[in-house]
Amino acid sequence: MTTSQDSALDSASEQENILIWKADTALEERRDAGLEGLVGGLDSVIIATETDHLVPAVYELLRYTGLACTEAFFDNDSQSYVLSVPGSASLIVRSREGSNPFAGTNKARLTQPLPNTRLETFVFSTTDIKEYVAIQKRRGIQFLTPEPIVSDYFSFIQTAPSPYTGNSIGFIEWQDEMQTYAPAGATTVSPDITKPAYRHLKNISKLDHAATRVKAQDRTAAILEFLSLTNYHYDFGVHVKSQNSITSVARRNKEDFAMVFTSGITPYTSDEASGPTEKFIRNYGTRVHHMAFQTEWIEETVTQLKKEGMEFLLELVGSEADGLKQIFSDPSKHTLIVNEYIHRYGNFDGFFTRNNVEMLTEATAKQ
Repeated sequence: MTTSQDSALDSASEQENILIWKADTALEERRDAGLEGLVGGLDSVIIATETDHLVPAVYELLRYTGLACTEAFFDNDSQSYVLSVPGSASLIVRSREGSNPFAGTNKARLTQPLPNTRLETFVFSTTDIKEYVAIQKRRGIQFLTPEPIVSDYFSFIQTAPSPYTGNSIGFIEWQDEMQTYAPAGATTVSPDITKPAYRHLKNISKLDHAATRVKAQDRTAAILEFLSLTNYHYDFGVHVKSQNSITSVARRNKEDFAMVFTSGITPYTSDEASGPTEKFIRNYGTRVHHMAFQTEWIEETVTQLKKEGMEFLLELVGSEADGLKQIFSDPSKHTLIVNEYIHRYGNFDGFFTRNNVEMLTEATAKQ
């Protein structure tokens, strides 16, 4: 490692203090703008696949998570399946024809075979979408449509893909207790993909967090952008200097879905010198690396997942004494997303442990 890199690593605590100060300022600006309380928790996640990978991607999620297929629909340019489990944000897995607003950010060294594939959008609930959009437009936020898209059951809008994460943030206001994600004009069909009746899948429940890989130089901007769009706050960052990596967590509260950002401490220079996080971005671009699912009886569940063909990047890390156990699957061939399975023991009051973060980060070098 060069002297300049050593100096950059030594300033990590200073960078953290600056981020905390800027995050507090972002929350003050959010309150002053009248946004506080307009955005709720995570409602759903939109994952795009190639057309010929759509059904395999859905079946894979049914086979390896507790999600069940609750809805299917198609319109002129897309086909979608909705996967749900009680108490969790839903996953909307779709393929599209025609233009793709995420096409530019999807391009990277190892993504050419799947140019339309990524977790695209995190959709949050809102109590007043018109007011929210009006305020954010005055603040310069760009949306993919001039106004919210309205159906019989909801109004929806999403931001343009972020220059820092490649993700879009969506907002949905429900008009009725009967909820269907099918947009106006879409044809709803009976889901034609059967979920395997494996008992261990009942141990896998809600979406706990998702982690986006962002460039070292964009970490602060990515987190501040997310805070400015939601009602989340910056919680903490775990610096793993040995792997040139920072894992940063934003939350609404301890029980809610958490948004995680993983970046380098210093920018990319080479695969060998820059560590697994910056190497991943070099190969796959800025994108969501994994989705984490809360898992009971995690040892038995992982054993059964292995028997059903799931492969993993490492063995289970952590222990009951540490307060949690976690594991990463191999990335999906259909979505490029890693599944994380996580169990926190009852007396654990944290979110991660430094040792687990270090071992999980190191495992991503295998991708």
